[in-house]
Amino acid sequence: MNTANKVTMIRVFLVPIFMVLFMINNTACHYAALAVFIIASVTDAIDGHIARKYNQTTTFGKFVDPLADKVLTTAAFLILMHYGRMSVWALMIVLTREFMVAGIRLVAAGDGKVVAASMWGKIKTVTQMIAVIAAMLLLPFDSVLGISAALISDILIWISVAFTVISGVDYLLKNRSLMEMK
Repeated sequence: MNTANKVTMIRVFLVPIFMVLFMINNTACHYAALAVFIIASVTDAIDGHIARKYNQTTTFGKFVDPLADKVLTTAAFLILMHYGRMSVWALMIVLTREFMVAGIRLVAAGDGKVVAASMWGKIKTVTQMIAVIAAMLLLPFDSVLGISAALISDILIWISVAFTVISGVDYLLKNRSLMEMK
């Protein structure tokens, strides 16, 4: 396993640590969980940089890197939903897109092709991570500068959901030939 893939696997292993820390009803643990989430999020940029710079792009990485992102962000979204800071509808839209893209990737793999992440998919991931970080930072507060913290979180999450939909449509359009009835 090359360095880029090892960094990706670190992100996968950080997810349960993040979840356990956040589920402990303690402010210090919540901030520790947020730190773990940020570290895990940063590994997304690091593994991609290493893979490109040192020519370590692999089929394994193309599959596991987006999966690691999905596991991390889904875990965070579930926690935000648990604390009442994310709509079940927003999460359903995100999960529908993720299952659709996973299906496209499976069909492509069956044809011997690998569907790498698109720029829209990367923007989606970044906006989701920003929304999660902001929502987690705002969790202990009722308002910030007179604005509802829950409203701020909702707006940021729905912006990320918009990019989630855009990236899903982009994947569908770019890979529609895989969906043709043969």
